[in-house]
Amino acid sequence: MIDSRRALGLWRRLDVTVRDLPLGLLFLVASLMPSLQGHGTEFGGLPTRPGDALAGVAAVLQCVPIAVRRRWPLVCLALVSAGFALDQIRGYHLFAGTMLPIALLSAGMHLERHRRATVIGGTVAFAALSAEMYRRGPGEAVIEFVAFYLTLALVWGIGAWMRSARAAEADRRRRVAEDARNAERSRIARELHDVVTHHVTAMVVQSEAARYLTAAPERLDETLAGVSDTGRRAITDLRHLLDLLNPDHGTAEPRTPPVGRVLTLVEQTRRAGQPVEFTEEGTPAASTGSSDLVAYRVVQEALTNALKYDHGGKTSVLVRHGEREITVEVGTDGSGTGASSPGGSGRGLAGLQERVDVLGGQFSAGRRDGGGFVVRARIPGGSVA
Repeated sequence: MIDSRRALGLWRRLDVTVRDLPLGLLFLVASLMPSLQGHGTEFGGLPTRPGDALAGVAAVLQCVPIAVRRRWPLVCLALVSAGFALDQIRGYHLFAGTMLPIALLSAGMHLERHRRATVIGGTVAFAALSAEMYRRGPGEAVIEFVAFYLTLALVWGIGAWMRSARAAEADRRRRVAEDARNAERSRIARELHDVVTHHVTAMVVQSEAARYLTAAPERLDETLAGVSDTGRRAITDLRHLLDLLNPDHGTAEPRTPPVGRVLTLVEQTRRAGQPVEFTEEGTPAASTGSSDLVAYRVVQEALTNALKYDHGGKTSVLVRHGEREITVEVGTDGSGTGASSPGGSGRGLAGLQERVDVLGGQFSAGRRDGGGFVVRARIPGGSVA
């Protein structure tokens, strides 16, 4: 099995001319066999005559050019047609005449330019050959010539259809690849948005708070240490994210933040001056696939918005692990301020909606009764690519 696969691989790496040559040589040898003399294509009703030197020329013209049927299809068709005309006019009726439909089919499939001119030229050449055959022959009915022409036209049409189908498949694959690239760009853009927005927002809020702590050196030092820690986390997350752009990133350790890391987000947000109450219910499943990451991003984006638009307001985070889903709810009471907000692009919540929708979950975000804001997500468990 291994040897056959290796041989097949070596064969496919050969030039198409080398791969097509054996077919032409096979029909050439068959045409020269006495047992097959006069058993080829018969067109025009001329009597079969014994082979001679011109018969060998006709056989070579019809068989050997098949080697270039894909590389130079027009050259192949012209030479094979010339050999076929010589074969029929002389009445050899060689087995090599079978090569004409093959050359015609290949031209219909692989000819890139001058296709219309080829059809017109081929029709004129066939009309001239038919007239000569009619003059030399016993007077075959015109319908016989028309039927043979229609047969050749059908072969060309099949080749043209195969060419169109191949082009359509190539276009489909190109569009699929382009869609995949666009989806990957969108995914990386969402990841960058989540990482950068959360960390930078926390750093901005902490830096703003540090301006008012000059009279309390110990608290100022603690706040600046928090800014440094947040910056280091941002750098680490960005490095892991940019590793995805490296073709060898698959050898690195997977970087999928589990819901357990939500506590780290909560602690970081608390250091930025946001009072956060964190509740986790249930036991995380052994394998949740993409659900863990999406739940993590929901909490991350919601806490980022809390820092931006309700800074200092009481914030609650609830993560509930079910057998088949993860439920996340993050809300604020509206008692804080948005004065320290660096502003936003509005892409965060839309990105979360897309993430949850991909997994077949439910997502909502809006103002709550009595003030504040609440984000809710129900994320089905399971692995999703």
